[in-house]
Amino acid sequence: MGSIKRKLDENPPGETPQKQPRDNGLEEKLNDEPIACLHDVSYPEGYVPSARLSSSPITLEPAKVFPFTLDPFQSEAIKCLEDGESVMVSAHTSAGKTVVALYAIAMSLKNKQRVIYTSPIKALSNQKYREFKEEFSDVGLMTGDVTIDPNASCLVMTTEIWRSMQYKGSEITREVAWVIFDEVHYMRDRERGVVWEESIVMAPKNSRFVFLSATVPNAKEFADWVAKIHKQPCHIVYTDYRPTPLQHYVFPSGGDGLYLVVDEKGKFREDSFQKSLNALVPVSEGDKKKENGKWKKGLVMGKIGEKTDIFKMVKMIIQRQYDPVILFSFSKKECETLAMQMAKMDLNGDDEKVNIETIFWSAMDMLSDDDKKLPQVSHMLPLLKRGIGVHHSGLLPILKEVIEILFQEGLIKCLFATETFSIGLNMPAKTVVFTNVRKFDGDKFRWLSSGEYIQMSGRAGRRGIDKRGICILMVDEKLEPSTAKMMLKGSADCLNSAFHLSYNMLLNQLRCEDGDPENLLRNSFYQFQADRALPDLEKQVKGLELERDSIIIEEEDSLKNYYNLLEQYDSLKKDIRDILLSPRYCLPFLQSGRLVSIQCTRSNEIYPLFSTKNQVTWGVIINFQKVKNASEDDSSRKPEDSNYMVDILTRCAVNRDGVGKKTIKIIPLKEPGEPVVVSVSISQIQSLSSLRVHIPNDLLPLEARENTVKKISEIISRFSEKGIPLLDPEDEMNIKSSSYKKAARRIEALESLFDKHEVAKSPLIEQKLKAFHAKQELTAQIKSIKKTMRSSTALAFKDELKARKRVLRRLGYVTSDDVLELKGKVASEISSAEELTLTELMLNGVFKDIKVEEMVSLLSCFVWQEKLQDATKPREGLDMLFVQLQDIARKVANVQLECKVQIDVESFVTSFRPDIMEAVYAWAKGSKFYEIMSVTPVFEGSLIRAIRRLEEVLQQLIEAAKSIGETELESKFEEAVSMIKRDIVFAASLYL
Repeated sequence: MGSIKRKLDENPPGETPQKQPRDNGLEEKLNDEPIACLHDVSYPEGYVPSARLSSSPITLEPAKVFPFTLDPFQSEAIKCLEDGESVMVSAHTSAGKTVVALYAIAMSLKNKQRVIYTSPIKALSNQKYREFKEEFSDVGLMTGDVTIDPNASCLVMTTEIWRSMQYKGSEITREVAWVIFDEVHYMRDRERGVVWEESIVMAPKNSRFVFLSATVPNAKEFADWVAKIHKQPCHIVYTDYRPTPLQHYVFPSGGDGLYLVVDEKGKFREDSFQKSLNALVPVSEGDKKKENGKWKKGLVMGKIGEKTDIFKMVKMIIQRQYDPVILFSFSKKECETLAMQMAKMDLNGDDEKVNIETIFWSAMDMLSDDDKKLPQVSHMLPLLKRGIGVHHSGLLPILKEVIEILFQEGLIKCLFATETFSIGLNMPAKTVVFTNVRKFDGDKFRWLSSGEYIQMSGRAGRRGIDKRGICILMVDEKLEPSTAKMMLKGSADCLNSAFHLSYNMLLNQLRCEDGDPENLLRNSFYQFQADRALPDLEKQVKGLELERDSIIIEEEDSLKNYYNLLEQYDSLKKDIRDILLSPRYCLPFLQSGRLVSIQCTRSNEIYPLFSTKNQVTWGVIINFQKVKNASEDDSSRKPEDSNYMVDILTRCAVNRDGVGKKTIKIIPLKEPGEPVVVSVSISQIQSLSSLRVHIPNDLLPLEARENTVKKISEIISRFSEKGIPLLDPEDEMNIKSSSYKKAARRIEALESLFDKHEVAKSPLIEQKLKAFHAKQELTAQIKSIKKTMRSSTALAFKDELKARKRVLRRLGYVTSDDVLELKGKVASEISSAEELTLTELMLNGVFKDIKVEEMVSLLSCFVWQEKLQDATKPREGLDMLFVQLQDIARKVANVQLECKVQIDVESFVTSFRPDIMEAVYAWAKGSKFYEIMSVTPVFEGSLIRAIRRLEEVLQQLIEAAKSIGETELESKFEEAVSMIKRDIVFAASLYL
């Protein structure tokens, strides 16, 4: 790949570009000067660049003149467009990337060429359509919901629609000169990112591209990939420049002030950060809530009105004239609860209130009188009139758009929003507040990543209005300076491929004349990144092999045999411990006062298999409770995430650092430390004693805890020879499990082998075993890296591709020659739902024998993804249909498992959820929306989104039925569309 990179000052000179040393990213500084913009070019192999470079001035009349001075990155990107070459613009939110898109559209229209503009979400497509329509008249829109002027020269659409058009060989795709991919960093989205890769790989050969992205450190790698697969140069114009610099503050929970921790020059102020943590007010018992197995301060819980941190925060922002402010929260419920705490706050004058009411009701006029009475509509207006708004995916789409318009008009001063507000149309504020520094990502609570922080904080600072933007981090727990630094000063997240195979993709590739699934895989960004990683992996392997070969051990063969026996022994011990300490058997014995052995906290313990000394200590049970790993309002929680935590009194080492942060480690009873009640999971318990001791009612006094711990030490001394008696698994715990008996017998056999083994009495046995263990670990690492290398050099996903093709043949979707059968034609049309199960359902005749409203209700199980705790169970008739769906899903999953596709059958079956079957049934029967909402525990916006997606699936089923000549089903699907497509659910967007 060829490359030219240069630094551009405020007024880019026309000097000869100088070559710069290059790494994979572009975030570099030359001579420590601030960089306004970096320009780099990726060339395909063997490409000879023309003499003209983008540094030469534009001589032709520009396609569009802007009424302001362009930033260096904007003018540089426009020069690339004028040269007729693709460009990736990587810049911060609100930096002005849309200027480049506008120029590309103006240039295409001037040259009478067709241009496609794709965006990740329908709402953003609607907004962009409105924006472009005001600028250029020849603009059309295509989303799953709406089609306006599909023959226009400039077409705005979602990326999914663009992908679908390419697969169907639409005439439009052959006429496209430029394709603009907005928010292309969405490509790393684990569910939908693959759509971008498919669209880019399959893009028309003669088209050129404009990629608009948030800052990504590996923009060069992405451009190299585009240059390689499309055999054309791709420029990167990268800027870290923020038109409005940011200041980052910390607001400690319970405190009353802000601490500047990163100034506008990007300097991290360590001393100020430490002061902010020292100001953290300890959480009182009344403000605690149990979450994720530990106590956590709740922003919402325990306090009302003016006492809350959030109220104090907003009040201070208004007093200091830092508004408008966006307060980001990571839960829809918390957004609403925090907004309701502003009850005593009014931020608007009488004139503003009148304006808000006028805008609000003129938007709501398109709703029926019944829909106007929806609680969400009636409750929101009083809040909006006071200058306070809420924005999340659970709102009615029309309400969400009104709130966006009011915010843009400056009538909302304080907006509580989820992170989706940080994607899309440019809606900056003066201040951005993070109400929490942790978020639940579907699996666990974790700190915000620097990339997420950059994306959301980018909303702070309005260009031309504010001298600086303000970001405030509300911290409610001790945060390590390193974690804070990483969050506030870390780099943006890399653009990594989230490519994965789907049956719809495979079938469409096989259906297309020049389609080739292997070619798609070979050209994917995933494969490109895998190939790029090879040299580094080879280097790693060589280093590890040298390290492994330097470990020389005497009697290695005998030692290997002994080591293997020890591993078996350790594994069996673990199996037995898992049986004994499964809740089924151990819960009745976790009474207060029982002695238990637990693992010590040994951070430097590398070889638990051999270093048994001091690994286990004793303590006494105080209490136990069941906890959940997810937040209370998280709908994606799984039942198996339930766990038990046991409070145990034992000896601990308690260390306090300079800022009062405590670290607690469990240590042996003989070592100096403090008696502390620690909360441990059952997995940390090693064994249960048959002994119980009396414990005082009040363990708060140090003396009471110290006396109890001394009592445990005395018992240990008394039983030092024989060891503390344990509960007998069979006689006392009543364990009759055959797997327990089998493991116990095997352990006895192994123990007799140890005594007789030739190596057992070898001098320095423990050190030798540690050395051997280290060697084994290195061998395993080498093996793992080599496996990765093999899968990279071969075609990534090759085995999975074969397995998925086997599934399609087994189920009758394709012939042995990869020609689509009837089923294959149907499944290739379905991209908005699980294609195989839906096809089986359709062709098994399930839809033919049921009423239209029952069919629509059943289809809702394919589009509803949120998980509800208290969802209404569907009525008997619908429940029977759902059981039928589960049976078919299980069959489909089992065939995939047999064909060696990696799939969890039960998870696949439970991914179809009946939560909104009743609601959708009622909607199809003609019920009013407000009637359904009064008996359904879901957010209005979530239900509307599901029904709209359901209509999208029905449209695909209409096409599928048409493709195989099923006119009866086609009519039934069309009738279903007419039954659900009405009223508030399909109210037109205010942007259209």
